[in-house]
Amino acid sequence: MDGLLPELEVIRKDFPILERQLAGGFPLVYLDSANTSQKPQIVIDTMVDHLERHNANISRAMHQLGSESTEAFEAARDRVAAFIKAPSRDEVIFTKNATEALNLVANTLSWATGDLAIGAGDEVLITEMEHHSNIVPWQLLTERKGATLRWFGLTEDGRLDLSNIDELITERTKVVSLTWVSNMLGTINPVAEIAARAHEVGAVVVVDASQAAPQLPIDLQAMEGASRPDVLVFTGHKVVGPTGIGVLWGRREVLDALPAFHGGGEMIETVTMQRSTYAGIPHKFEAGTPPIIEAIGLGAAVDYLDCIGLDAIHAHEQAITGYALQGLASVPGTRVLGPLDAASRGGAISFELAGVHPHDIAQVLDSRGIAVRAGHHCAKPAHARFGVQASTRMSSYLYTTPAEIDALIDGLNYTRAYFKVG
Repeated sequence: MDGLLPELEVIRKDFPILERQLAGGFPLVYLDSANTSQKPQIVIDTMVDHLERHNANISRAMHQLGSESTEAFEAARDRVAAFIKAPSRDEVIFTKNATEALNLVANTLSWATGDLAIGAGDEVLITEMEHHSNIVPWQLLTERKGATLRWFGLTEDGRLDLSNIDELITERTKVVSLTWVSNMLGTINPVAEIAARAHEVGAVVVVDASQAAPQLPIDLQAMEGASRPDVLVFTGHKVVGPTGIGVLWGRREVLDALPAFHGGGEMIETVTMQRSTYAGIPHKFEAGTPPIIEAIGLGAAVDYLDCIGLDAIHAHEQAITGYALQGLASVPGTRVLGPLDAASRGGAISFELAGVHPHDIAQVLDSRGIAVRAGHHCAKPAHARFGVQASTRMSSYLYTTPAEIDALIDGLNYTRAYFKVG
C-alpha cells in the first residue's frame, strides 16, 4: 500500500504494549490513538533513567543532581521548540496538558489590559467542531466579561462553513480560537487562511494542535506574518509522550503582554510583603515545581517522531485512513461523520452503525481485542450538529497496520451478526 511507513514492523517493536495478548487470546488491536497514543521504549527508558539517576528539583538546588535535572528539563524545552520550529525556545511554556494551556490563555486574556482587554461588545469566535476544552474556557470568559461568543458552523460533510467568514470576523472580534484537526470529525482546518483574516481585524488567534501535532509537520517559522497564529497548544500524551505534560507556544509580544496565571515559586523576579514582580517568559507562566519527568519524557517523544519524520508519519496516516474509509464503506449500515476524503482529514474516524449503540459496538469489539472509543468524544456540539448523541471512533497512528483495519472491519461485521441487524 502506497504511503505506509517502510519500517512499520520495526516501529511496532518499539512499542512494548503492542505485543499484549488480551482476554480470550486476542492480540491487542489499538485503534484509540486520538484518545492517547502508546509510548515507545525510548520514552519509558528515558523517564526511568532520570528517576533512577538524576532525580532532583530544578532551578533551586545548587548540587550536581539539581544541575543535571535542570539541564535535562531545559533540553526538553529545546527539543519541543525544534519540533514545532518555534522562533524562540523561550516562547515554549510547559503546562499540565492542552486543557490547562487553553484555560491559561482564556483566563489571562480575561484579566488583560490595554489592547488585549476584552469587555462588553467584544466577540470571541470558535467553531462548532471544537473539543470541550476549547469551548468551555471561552464560554466562561465571555460570561464574565459581558462579551459575545460566536462560532463557525459545519457543512454536511463535516468541514467548517466559511461562507459567512466576513460576518463572523469583524472589528468586534478579539479572539479566534479553533482546532487544527478535529478529534471527532478528523477534519483538517485551513488555520493559516483563518489566522490571516483574523489578524486583519487585530484579533488574537489561538490554535488547538492536539490532534495536529502527532501527524502534521508544524513549522511556525514558515507560517510567516499574518498566517502564523499567536498561540498554539498541544498535549504530550498524543505525541507518544507521557500524560501530565502539555505545551503552550505563544508569540513573545502576546506572552509578555498577558498577566501571570498562577502565583508561586519560580515565576517571580522578587517578592516583598507589599508586592511582587515577575520573571520573564517562559518562567512567568511556570509557577511551582513543574512536571519535570514528564517534560523530559516529552523531549524524548518528539525526538523519536522527528527521527521517523512527520512527513512520513502523515503519509502513513493518510494511507491507513484511506484504507479504513474504504473498509467502513463495505459494512452495511455504516455512516462516517466527517470528510470522506483521506487527504482532507486526520486519522480519527467517527461513525455510526445502524441498529447498534456505540457503547455496544465498543464492548463487542473489545471482546475481540480491538480498542476503540465510544461516546461523544468531548465534542457534544459537533455530535448535535449531525443529530446523534454519540458515535464510535477508531483512530490510527504511526504503528497501525492494514491488518488491524481488517480486524476492525471483521469485528464490525461480527457485531452486526451478533445484534442481528440487517
